[in-house]
Amino acid sequence: MANKVVLAYSGGLDTSAIVPWLIDNYGCEVIAFAADVGQGDEELEGLEEKAKKSGASQFYIADLKRSFVEEFVFPTMIANAVYEGRYLLGTSFARPVIARAQVEVARKVGADAVAHGCTGKGNDQVRFESTVAALAPDLKVIAPWREWDLRSREQIIDYVEARGISVTASRTKIYSRDRNLWHISHEGGALEDLWNAPPDDIWMLTNSIDQAPDTPADVTIEFESGVPVALNGKRLRGDEIVAALNPIAGEHGVGRIDLVENRLVGMKSRGCYETPAGTVLYEALRGLEEIVLDRETRHERDRLGLRFAELVYNGQWFAPLREALWSFFETVARDVTGEVVVRLHKGHATTVQRRSPNTLYDERFATFGEEDVYDQKHAEGFIRLFSLPQRIAAIRKQTGAHA
Repeated sequence: MANKVVLAYSGGLDTSAIVPWLIDNYGCEVIAFAADVGQGDEELEGLEEKAKKSGASQFYIADLKRSFVEEFVFPTMIANAVYEGRYLLGTSFARPVIARAQVEVARKVGADAVAHGCTGKGNDQVRFESTVAALAPDLKVIAPWREWDLRSREQIIDYVEARGISVTASRTKIYSRDRNLWHISHEGGALEDLWNAPPDDIWMLTNSIDQAPDTPADVTIEFESGVPVALNGKRLRGDEIVAALNPIAGEHGVGRIDLVENRLVGMKSRGCYETPAGTVLYEALRGLEEIVLDRETRHERDRLGLRFAELVYNGQWFAPLREALWSFFETVARDVTGEVVVRLHKGHATTVQRRSPNTLYDERFATFGEEDVYDQKHAEGFIRLFSLPQRIAAIRKQTGAHA
């Protein structure tokens, strides 16, 4: 049992039902906690009143936008962590920052349990509970979707209405969406049939290609040790850069993907994701790294970045391995300082200009014109040594054939 529970509260249908369900089934006090990770004022407006009408004794809200972007998003970007080659992990790293703040509220109010509204089919239950396990293993975790007998949207609406709780939810939910400052995801509805192309009505942050301007736009992003610090010459905080860049990139149709991913729990799931600012920032940082990082370091970073992406996706942000890998990525990014111009046009974000005080690119070496710093004759000896294993193998085959 539990006496005092802090619920990760969004004000949606599920968490509106969870408040009275916890009271009915656990006889506990419920404190509602909401996290502002940039989902927009329309989702946050009126939450306190709604939570208390549902039965919550207290309501807390935390502005996590800056910590979300600077502590979770940017390190993941520096690691070049992309899940299964395409997903920029928008939902994945929002969960640990929310759960961390939820634990802080639980400590503040003396709660002995936390609760969430994640279903038993998805990844988010793992992300929330792994964070609690790492930061507050003594807290009980309650996951109503794994306990209650409510199995449909209609049953949940009936449940809350029977308790006098008004909800704006309809009995037919077309799409399941999750939004934060970095991205918005769309699942369910017509997307569950893989032969259906994404309907035009799902997209919220990005224009379609035919709606995007015919004239491209250039944006300039400045980095210091891999961290974006300025947009178009104006120094801004990390969350401010993402917020300012989202509509610019979205207007040009940048940042859409339609992905069938492998969930941690074993099933495949289709999602359409919009990450306009993130797509541009990833492109800009890669463009800068191309002139700053040496080959071996960059290749090793990319290899370990795949592992980092898996850890983030799997909810292991506070795992020792994730923290140890970050030490490597942070060192790699130390000299990744400079400016990049990215051109946005009809769904594409392409680096077109870049410069850095730490560049390893030297035009004197790369030029096809006349130069005196690279003697092309030296390449012969390099090639003979580089190809020596193949040469030895071929000689052995020839010798063996003659024998």
